[in-house]
Amino acid sequence: MAWDWSSIGSVFATLLFLRTAYRDFLPPEFHRFISFLLRDLMARFNNDANIIIEEYDDITCSTNELYGAAQTYLGARCLDDAAVVKLTKIRDSPLPAASLPGYHTTYDSFQGIPLQWKSVVVAQADGSNPSGRSSRPAEHHSLKLTFHQRHRHAVRSLYIPHVLEEAKRIAIASRQRRLFTNRADSIYGDDRRNLWSPAPFSHSSTFDTLAIDPALRDDIRGDLLRFVDRRDYYARVGRPWKRGYLLHGPPGTGKTSLIAAIANMLEFDVYDLELTAVHSNTALRRLLASTTPKSVVVIEDADCSLDLSDRKKKKKQDEKHAKAGEEEPTPTSNRSRFSTVSLSGVLNFVDGLWSSSVGERLMILTTNHPERLDPAMLRPGRMDRKIHLSYCRPAAFRVLARNYLEVGEEHPRMAEAEALLREVEMTPADVAEVFMRCDAEGEGADAAMDEVVMEMRRRKREAAAASAAEIHGECQGN
Repeated sequence: MAWDWSSIGSVFATLLFLRTAYRDFLPPEFHRFISFLLRDLMARFNNDANIIIEEYDDITCSTNELYGAAQTYLGARCLDDAAVVKLTKIRDSPLPAASLPGYHTTYDSFQGIPLQWKSVVVAQADGSNPSGRSSRPAEHHSLKLTFHQRHRHAVRSLYIPHVLEEAKRIAIASRQRRLFTNRADSIYGDDRRNLWSPAPFSHSSTFDTLAIDPALRDDIRGDLLRFVDRRDYYARVGRPWKRGYLLHGPPGTGKTSLIAAIANMLEFDVYDLELTAVHSNTALRRLLASTTPKSVVVIEDADCSLDLSDRKKKKKQDEKHAKAGEEEPTPTSNRSRFSTVSLSGVLNFVDGLWSSSVGERLMILTTNHPERLDPAMLRPGRMDRKIHLSYCRPAAFRVLARNYLEVGEEHPRMAEAEALLREVEMTPADVAEVFMRCDAEGEGADAAMDEVVMEMRRRKREAAAASAAEIHGECQGN
């Protein structure tokens, strides 16, 4: 049968007529029935099964561990033959990390099963926050794993655990620990997932360089190692696998250095929580849920962040001011105009139901004035260890001299310096500053030791003069 242009035109005209008749004359119920039949017919010929792995868990708004593990696995195993690879290099990391970029596909095989991985990105509508500022369009990322449906059981029970195990091994081998801080802008917008801003954690403090009492240092180290090895014990006694430390003492006594040494020894990430940037107790719980296991959650200067003072003392002070007709003092929490985080919210954050939702974790609070904190904050279960870091003493001074000047106990100035430290109040930070100042001027270890001894003598004279003046004032008063 010969086809000419008139015949082809007649066929197209007939198809258009049938299409119009189908759309305009047949009822919607018939349309749905035909669509159902077509989908069922296509499904009979399609033998593929799919697994969708979202970047975030829509229920908890936290990161999907499987998504990150799959990207790590693909970057190390499957992207050598990919047409496009996304490379990311974190500062101080020896090699860049590869991942599958959006809208691209790669392939893998497992026990003879061919598998296809596809990165899917869906742009979402613009969001706006209550302050009136519009946020940039959000993107919804996911990975789509496709395979023949007869391999469904093997993929779910064998391949997915294989991906998780390999990703864990790769992450340990190339782990770059990070320091997180909570984002003040994310709590008002629609993006409730990226609540923490990461940065590489590169603090060099270790337990060997800490300028604290050696007995205390060894005690803390032993307590930490015992904690990380007792997962089964915590599960058996019905307690969440976490531990709380309260670090207190004068400024400059090494609280931050101790936190860094703990994170370095345990190889934990650090979450530095700024309470004044959190606008509600709900946001505080969401921040906790979005942290990861093997992490240290730090609240520095807890007595200065929010009003976490002793409720009984505060009540007595309020009653006293009310009787005197005076205005109540402005609470510390007013430093953040929009923050409604309460003491109860912080207590639940440290030791509530949500505190057990993450896994292996340390909670560390620092303060210069522990007496200002409410006793409920300090009880065991919230703060299991209270560690007092005091002024520099001889053992700590020897550590500082070794770290900064590379001198030992045989130095002629060492005995005098240690004797003076028993009489003056000088923090490890003060000693370190003297050492660094002398070293910067190129004067050497001897000059630095001379300088620090002179500084100790000066402080001793000032303390003696202040004590004499105080005694003289008391005599005159009597």
